[in-house]
Amino acid sequence: MSIALRKSTAVKPIHPWLRRVQVAFIPGPMTPLLEEVVDGLKRHLRRLGHQVQSTPDERTDAILTTALFGEPLDWHEALFFTARRRFKLKRTPTLYTLVPVAPLRFQQLLDRLRALLMKEPPDPADYDFPGLAPRAYRVLFEQGHRGGPILALERLVQAQTKSIRVLLLVGEDHPQAVYHFDLVGAHPRSEAEDRESFYEDIVLRMVTTLSAIEVNQHQVVEDPIPRPLWQQISTPAAMCAAGQQLDRRRFFTEMVRIADLVSVPVVSDAVASQYSEGCFATWDATLNALIATVTGSARPVDKGNITEDDLAVIVGVRPDGRGALVRHVEGKRNDPPSVEAVEMMDMDSALPTVELGSAWDTPVRVPVARSKLHGHRGLAAYDPRRVEYVPLDPPYYHYPVSCGTDAQARGIKEAFARSEALQHPEDPRPVVFTVLPGHGVAIVEKWVSGKAPFQVIWEYMDAGYLEVDNLIPQGPMEYVPGSDGRMRLRTM
Repeated sequence: MSIALRKSTAVKPIHPWLRRVQVAFIPGPMTPLLEEVVDGLKRHLRRLGHQVQSTPDERTDAILTTALFGEPLDWHEALFFTARRRFKLKRTPTLYTLVPVAPLRFQQLLDRLRALLMKEPPDPADYDFPGLAPRAYRVLFEQGHRGGPILALERLVQAQTKSIRVLLLVGEDHPQAVYHFDLVGAHPRSEAEDRESFYEDIVLRMVTTLSAIEVNQHQVVEDPIPRPLWQQISTPAAMCAAGQQLDRRRFFTEMVRIADLVSVPVVSDAVASQYSEGCFATWDATLNALIATVTGSARPVDKGNITEDDLAVIVGVRPDGRGALVRHVEGKRNDPPSVEAVEMMDMDSALPTVELGSAWDTPVRVPVARSKLHGHRGLAAYDPRRVEYVPLDPPYYHYPVSCGTDAQARGIKEAFARSEALQHPEDPRPVVFTVLPGHGVAIVEKWVSGKAPFQVIWEYMDAGYLEVDNLIPQGPMEYVPGSDGRMRLRTM
């Protein structure tokens, strides 16, 4: 057990794989409130066994800096873009920006955004915040409709501070709370009623993120799939049709393009120019492989209108777990799969296989999970007679992890491994799901004769057996019986 765990006094369950990290504090503008909170964070980092540095070096895991609320930072000065050159580093550490805001100003801006989101179509003049690009109003409007005014505010603060991971510090003379912002729009809150628990909670959330390892080092294996074989199988067309069906039900939101939010000429050197929300994949029995959507960070991908060039073929997971094993296809564009490729493939290793009978084109053994859908959506209710909910391990509800990491892949795999409907294929429930707090829902569909890939999922959405919601839980949650026989979400 690491020092970070042995010395923790937190009553919340903690991930067992946390490691010691090194954090460099590079101050920006300072206020008395920032001084107090920075001192508390540094003290608790050291107490939990981590190292605080005055200057980053090649061992540094993260840089903690500060910025002022509502005051746009020029990208030439932003550590997000300049830390590597400024400190002569081979890689850029994760940046956390601590931003203070007075409680009244915070609430007034949330109220303003809430009112603006009710106006359709949006008026660009209403979103004339300093430091934003001309089309930023569209991003704030769409994101606000996805996650409420807090998500619109999150994108505003991220754009103004030129930082993805923002610790929004609400307080006047002393801290009241911190909101934890990230790329996918999470905004869990650390409360400051008990000051020691407050600082420890912030530190443990940071360390959880820094301890997770990205699993996007995909590897191309085997010979390319011959073009005639690719054209023979029905899965690519079924994937394209499924994307259209899910789009009609507004499962995927608009892609976020960084250039629409803020004008930064070197954005591609520090972060992808855009990211799309969600991914999906289904098993192809002929190829004995998972056909998945490609990553949206390489180029714009409209998940509701994909083509065969937006598909990747996954045949396994690297032995070290750092990425997926991918086969290319002759005669088409071959971009890497979505960052969730490892979790979508690896979950099958903990689940049984089933034999497809004569009702299928290819009688063969296949994974029990046919199709997998991952989206930045919540799930407000489900019918327990037809759908199974599988919870994550307890630490994931208190200390969320990042997408595209070994931690998320492990959490997803372990949750679905506990599924009664998947472990026992004869179980009549064809759909299983879990929810990652701050991130979104992962849905699995079993093989149902006569149904196209994902058809059971979208038909269950239409019937109300799966009630998809814009709002995503940010922490502990459960489903409780409702008056209509469905299980309804309750956040805690």
